[in-house]
Amino acid sequence: MEVVNKAPAKINLSLDALFQHHDGQHEWKMVMTSVDLADYVHITLRDDNKITVATDTGFLPEDKRNLAYQAAVVLQREYHVKQGATIAIEKHIPVAAGLGGGSTDAAAVLRGLNDLWQLNLSLSQLAQLGLQVDSDVPYCVYSRPALVTGRGEKINILPTLPPFWVILAKPQVSISTPTILQQLDYEQVNDHPDTERLLRGISRHDFQEMIAGMGNVLAPITNTHCNDITRMCMQMRKFGAQIAQMSGSGPTVFGLCEKYSRAQHVFNSMKGFCREVYLVRPTLS
Repeated sequence: MEVVNKAPAKINLSLDALFQHHDGQHEWKMVMTSVDLADYVHITLRDDNKITVATDTGFLPEDKRNLAYQAAVVLQREYHVKQGATIAIEKHIPVAAGLGGGSTDAAAVLRGLNDLWQLNLSLSQLAQLGLQVDSDVPYCVYSRPALVTGRGEKINILPTLPPFWVILAKPQVSISTPTILQQLDYEQVNDHPDTERLLRGISRHDFQEMIAGMGNVLAPITNTHCNDITRMCMQMRKFGAQIAQMSGSGPTVFGLCEKYSRAQHVFNSMKGFCREVYLVRPTLS
């Protein structure tokens, strides 16, 4: 028996880090939505209890370093499951891009194995388990617009977003999230996003109010590793994006446009500056 789960990429409309806990984990305040760029995770049950992972790209580990593998092991261990699973990941989301590719694959594994192993767990239970794998996995279990707080485990589903289009552009460099977080100095963080204004814009279905509250506190750090980020944000705005910023720990930059015609123009123009460019819709609700 096989299931296939869609694993959509995410973007951070806002990313704020408030403080660091004693265990080294960060306290987050983020507004996130998923987009229709997605991996596809194929899961087949095994007769033994082994977990195996394979991908169609040479850039990802296929052992215990893979987040999809870790998610399967966590679920298997927590619920004393005797069956194993063969996991095949069809990659479309760029790797190490700030789009949550590894986390959304792990979330898809949790959802898929929950069905195959007939565990009947709620999304809330799966999200709590996902936190053992990565701080973005709880959000990716839901993959709906949400305010994400705590260590990443507190998911508050939001009202429907105002309609817009998203242009994604990933520079050739890849960024390690742990590397960026190690350099996060809270005393140096001065420019926080106005998350409350962003949430107010969403609740009022007001696109302009929403984008006025956006921001990402990690962008200045990632910029020191990849100065293409600033340049690409400037180019997106020059070509007509109504806002442009980095997603996650980067280096992917995204621009938002209310009108498809404007988004199409930004998309076509950015293809002259970047090899990996995508025009996608967000998950609005």
